[in-house]
Amino acid sequence: MARKIAILGGTGAEGSGLAFRMAKAGEHVLIGSREAARAQGAAKVLSERIGGAARIEGLDNASAAAACDVAVLTVPFSGVVALLKQLKTVWKPGTVVIDTTVPLAATVGGAATRMLGVWQGSAAEQTKELLPASVSLAAAFQNLGAEVLASENPVDCDVLVCSDDENAKQVASELVGKIPGARALNGGKLENARIVESLTALLIGLNMRYKVHGAGIRFTGLPVK
Repeated sequence: MARKIAILGGTGAEGSGLAFRMAKAGEHVLIGSREAARAQGAAKVLSERIGGAARIEGLDNASAAAACDVAVLTVPFSGVVALLKQLKTVWKPGTVVIDTTVPLAATVGGAATRMLGVWQGSAAEQTKELLPASVSLAAAFQNLGAEVLASENPVDCDVLVCSDDENAKQVASELVGKIPGARALNGGKLENARIVESLTALLIGLNMRYKVHGAGIRFTGLPVK
């Protein structure tokens, strides 16, 4: 049976972009949202865009989490705690969760470029505390922008994958490989997510200063896969 990948918060820009890339790569995608009808509408739009045998369903977040094998967390950081508390009892043992969230805040009238202090050290480490022990976690995709993901073009970005669980790290890295141009790199332990998350604020600033939308990161001197 093919695995199901839930994109929680999948009607937002980042979630929609990841849903598009995963479905285009042939994965069975469940778009999750607070409202099932909104998720169903987003699934319909993506299905029409991709065409062919795209497998995309729209569900509320809880139903998507309960049905999936892999969940990608793309809700805004401010909504993560409430969502994960809601989902605490619905996860299947063995589910892999991939956290893409970044604790960013905006100054008055400005863009979200200021990192918030998280007591646990990073958004991913906070998520870890809110998941059951039977669910594994990886942090990834924080540095891939929504506009880049929503396009048809290959991306120009390395994706650092951080986790204390080797299976979760492998699953996340495999999903990175579904996106043309993206390269998954082993970012080490989950605690390193605090470094990766901070790079997002830097990239947003670069996009603004250079008036672009697709600034990414590349690491040199590494074996090319």
